[in-house]
Amino acid sequence: MSKPLSGPLYFSEGLKLILRPGLRRFVVLPLSINLILFIATISFALSKFNGWVHHLMPSIPSYLSFLDYVLVPLLYVFFFVLVLFMIYFTFTMVANIIAAPFNGFLSEKVEVVVRGQDDFPPFSTGELVAMIPRTMAREFKKLRYYLPRALGLLVLSFIPGLNLIAPPLWLLFGVWMMAVQYIDYPADNHKLGFTEMLAWLRSKRTRCLGFGGITYLALLVPVVNVLFMPAAVAGATLFWVREGGAKALPAAGEPR
Repeated sequence: MSKPLSGPLYFSEGLKLILRPGLRRFVVLPLSINLILFIATISFALSKFNGWVHHLMPSIPSYLSFLDYVLVPLLYVFFFVLVLFMIYFTFTMVANIIAAPFNGFLSEKVEVVVRGQDDFPPFSTGELVAMIPRTMAREFKKLRYYLPRALGLLVLSFIPGLNLIAPPLWLLFGVWMMAVQYIDYPADNHKLGFTEMLAWLRSKRTRCLGFGGITYLALLVPVVNVLFMPAAVAGATLFWVREGGAKALPAAGEPR
């Protein structure tokens, strides 16, 4: 299991891992939580979607009124995509916060299997409960990293002219955050500090963006994206193992 893979292949290998009989039971809880949140998010978004798009749509200057038939449809599609990005980020952020202990637990069990230590790791409710304070604290660190950058992009989205570059920036930021979000689970299980984890990811930026990119695309697929979240956790754990995440840990006796 020591051979590194390309970023996208980590995700596909993760999907295969969670379908193994010994790991399926650890997928049920995060899968159920993600499904409930997905249904709630989609229901709310459908009721507000058109209003959000029209609110973001800029008015066409009078001297360009003759281009209404061309500009209005193009702008509508543009801001339709922008609202989709915002909904996606909100759903992903909330789902990951709530499911964090279960994802951390899943990552721990996947790593046991990946390292060949046990094909059928035991399920322990006490172990899962014990992970809640640590994993939730870690999610808030990720939130502190995410929010200032997301708010900056959100402000940019409302500035006429500059908002035209908002979607590609949202996309690039989203791809990076997918890598940060999921590879952090095994890193946190090994008690690697968040800042140190980010530095390690930057040292493997190309593969991180490859993994984050395929994860981002997979999680955009309606309904089946609730299955792809556990697959992303498993793929990120495989990334950690094969890319030598243990080397990023401080030596024995050094502060973590």
